[in-house]
Amino acid sequence: MSAVEHSTEQDLADRIRAGDKSACAECIELHAPAVYRLAFNMLGDEAEAEDVTQETFLNAFAAIDRFEWRSGLGTWLHRIAHNQVLMRLRKRQPLFVPIDGAEDDEQVQTPRQLFDWCCLPDKDFETAEAQAELRAAILEMPEKLREVFVLRELEGLSTEDAAAVLDLSVSNVKVRLHRGRLWLRERLAPYFTELAGQDDMDHGG
Repeated sequence: MSAVEHSTEQDLADRIRAGDKSACAECIELHAPAVYRLAFNMLGDEAEAEDVTQETFLNAFAAIDRFEWRSGLGTWLHRIAHNQVLMRLRKRQPLFVPIDGAEDDEQVQTPRQLFDWCCLPDKDFETAEAQAELRAAILEMPEKLREVFVLRELEGLSTEDAAAVLDLSVSNVKVRLHRGRLWLRERLAPYFTELAGQDDMDHGG
């Protein structure tokens, strides 16, 4: 975070602490889209994502006096949102046990089948069907891999900020991101392999 960004965020946090309602509205306008995306990509439910977004800001504003500048305001809000998401996932626990049975990162298996997506035209990734397949695959990812993948690949957080949100070491974030990418490639391999075959037939291959 640049010095200017830090100064702007600190000013915003100070105004929220002082009870400035316009500062609260400004904070929501600035950060709500990212908080909602995080919740939706983790939960796959629009209503729940909206609830998480609302809860995140209510909790953040109530706890603003305890906010410390170990990370930026946006990273802190991501962490609050992530905790709200985890509580909701725990309530669904029976649904998530089969895909998140491994407590140890070492037990997350290396994919058996990989497909090189670079061979596909960009248009293949832009279709509604391909996007739906990708969203479904992300929701099926083991929770520990999914949360890292969403923060790094979809939200664009730095490795350091993702580590702060998840309370992990930087090295753990890197390992989980790598495994998440491999997991996703394996999960989507059948779909994109079939798609590549269709492209070949369309072009007389």
